[in-house]
Amino acid sequence: MTQVVATFYKFVNLPDYKEKQASLLECCQTHQIKGTILLASEGINGTIAGSRHSIDQVLLYLKTDLRLADLTHRESLAKDPPFERMKVKLKKEIVTLGVSEVNPNEQVGTYVTPQEWNNLIEDPDVLVIDTRNSYEVDIGTFKNAVNPNTHSFREFPDYVNHNLNPNQYKKVAMFCTGGIRCEKASSFLLKQGFTEVYHLKGGILKYLEEINPDESLWEGECFVFDERVAVTHGLAQGSHQMCLGCGHPINDTDQASPHYQDGISCPYCYDRLTPEKYARQQARQQH
Repeated sequence: MTQVVATFYKFVNLPDYKEKQASLLECCQTHQIKGTILLASEGINGTIAGSRHSIDQVLLYLKTDLRLADLTHRESLAKDPPFERMKVKLKKEIVTLGVSEVNPNEQVGTYVTPQEWNNLIEDPDVLVIDTRNSYEVDIGTFKNAVNPNTHSFREFPDYVNHNLNPNQYKKVAMFCTGGIRCEKASSFLLKQGFTEVYHLKGGILKYLEEINPDESLWEGECFVFDERVAVTHGLAQGSHQMCLGCGHPINDTDQASPHYQDGISCPYCYDRLTPEKYARQQARQQH
């Protein structure tokens, strides 16, 4: 049965976020929704899947909180259920940067629509930064974008502190999958003294949804955090699969490698495969 996949986030002051957990989980379970929703004092972040009616009901429930009345979401379709269970988690941050004084509810950079994005990133005076992790960047990114080579978003502040000078880079444009990481990154850069900071509204997914492939500056596929693994223009499912040993997206070339074993390892993790882990992965394959 085809599933509707809805992703959403909103930076908003939610001092009572802990009290919202139980009722939100109950609502999702009542409507047979699967996925994950994160709640923190700074806002909400979620990806959920279910039937058309169920998704609509949960979104309506969320918007009964006036602070979330203007919550926007993005949708795509999945042939099979992309999640196994429903979780509503309490967090310190809805996306973890690890810098407590950064608050997107106080300040963020300038939002740039997908239609305006090409002109911005083709400006030679603009430094374009992909704020995602290396394994995401590996399978696709915007033309001429800088890869900070981070393994988690927590490493982004160190990258900025060691590589970017606000006196050298006057204009910085950032992007990420759905907009949440670059929104927080823009708040961080403004705290560091950068003055012209831009970020792609709705992220890569909104760009791929709205921009014609003939006009697109996107190269490759976009990693997504569910069983689809990657999407392309029009949010069609991409060609990548996921290594069950390490979670890295893999393509046909990776699967042709002598280091690839289905369900066990791939060229990105074979050298870290201990005998114990090999045995665990092999046992999992046999079930």
